[in-house]
Amino acid sequence: MGDFSDSITVHVPSDRLFAYLSDVQHLHSYMPRLRAARPHDGDKVTVTAHVEPVDAPEQDVTSEAWVTVVEDGKSLEWGVPGPHDYHGQLHVGPGETADTCRLTVELHTEHTEGEQIHHGLDEALRGIQQAVEDAER
Repeated sequence: MGDFSDSITVHVPSDRLFAYLSDVQHLHSYMPRLRAARPHDGDKVTVTAHVEPVDAPEQDVTSEAWVTVVEDGKSLEWGVPGPHDYHGQLHVGPGETADTCRLTVELHTEHTEGEQIHHGLDEALRGIQQAVEDAER
């Protein structure tokens, strides 16, 4: 079991980043393996991801996830049901200036491949940073 966390500075105001992240349909624009995200029934989201398992051919996999937007704390809580208890939070906090903010991701999973997970967190944070900064231009 593992708990992981990482942060990045994003060069947009925190309200804009939070608004971008709160729109679940943006998920595929910053999650590298995600091909589609379709919200439905409250906080449920049907996601399709491209996976490359070690013991099987690469493929697209569709599953159910959930995303809860927490307005007061400028955070999103999310998870994917299954054997790995994969869930976490994104927090948008103030930056050093009014036009920057700090994005933190926290992840809990039963997977223990620490290096692979740290790489995935970094990839997700950089994807969010690039997507939202590009959207602001």
